[in-house]
Amino acid sequence: MLKEFKAFALKGNVMDLAVAVIIGAAFGKIVTSLVNDLLMPLIGLLLGGKNFSGLELPLGDAVLKYGLFIQTVIDFIIISFSIFLFIKLLSQFKRKEEVQPSEPPAPSNEEVLLTEIRDLLKQQSQGTDN
Repeated sequence: MLKEFKAFALKGNVMDLAVAVIIGAAFGKIVTSLVNDLLMPLIGLLLGGKNFSGLELPLGDAVLKYGLFIQTVIDFIIISFSIFLFIKLLSQFKRKEEVQPSEPPAPSNEEVLLTEIRDLLKQQSQGTDN
């Protein structure tokens, strides 16, 4: 069982997934900081200095904190858009790698033989034309 687990854990796909999760978590922190520290203060200024997180609606003993909900929705939209742009950028790099021309494949034996036959026929026809 230990050998099977070791083989599973050291497969390329599992390692790639682990790296992706770690990078994703770090990327999420960067985008969260972007939203909380840069964008939301600017949006608050545009809306007259309002802070979304402080918006609430008291209903008897309960309090609906709809400002936090608005903040979370805006965070989600910005984070998902950022991830979309990041993936699109990675896709463009991958396409550029795929588009690079490679060397044409070497001709097969049949192609070489047919080329030789064609060249011989050309030489024969040129010899009879003169």
